[in-house]
Amino acid sequence: MKSNLIGERGFSIGNFILEFVQSIVLALSAFVIIYLFVAQPNEVKGNSMLPNFVNAEYLLTDKLTYQFSEPKRGDVVVFKAPPSEPCAEDECEYIKRIMGVPGDRVKVEGGQVYLNGKLLDESFLPDDYVTEAGAFCQEGEEVEVPVGMYLPFGDNRSHSRDGREFGPIKKDLIVGRAFFKYWPASAVGLIPIIRF
Repeated sequence: MKSNLIGERGFSIGNFILEFVQSIVLALSAFVIIYLFVAQPNEVKGNSMLPNFVNAEYLLTDKLTYQFSEPKRGDVVVFKAPPSEPCAEDECEYIKRIMGVPGDRVKVEGGQVYLNGKLLDESFLPDDYVTEAGAFCQEGEEVEVPVGMYLPFGDNRSHSRDGREFGPIKKDLIVGRAFFKYWPASAVGLIPIIRF
């Protein structure tokens, strides 16, 4: 009788270990699937998106939406650095805001942005922020965003290397749309959707 109890107990422990291992494998598999196809964590590095995104904030990037729809003006996106951009291995992804979609005409003039001939309302930025021209978006010259491409700007215009310099990016460089801040605790929440 005693040996039967030990045998039953051994069987229970064996089942518990097997179920525990199966749970771990299932959880890891789900994590890998989510990371590869649904969402991934990203860290904000630098000050190019101040004041809306701060250095060392962590956010989640939605990788699924753009498989079924196109990026929109105002979306905050994470994208791989264009081939023309030299980058350190840990800085090969940028976070910027989509300012122009295919067919849009964008102009930087007098420190402000014009979209399709109209002054852009950028109430999501402080009043004293000035948008400087660059090699691609030259002062006072209207540029058209080509088909299949998107023009990204950093929010902190005086301290951002972005589409004003290197021009529009292809959709296939876009990793996804930033949608949720999860660190630090004081910043936790959904990223506001801005449209213009």
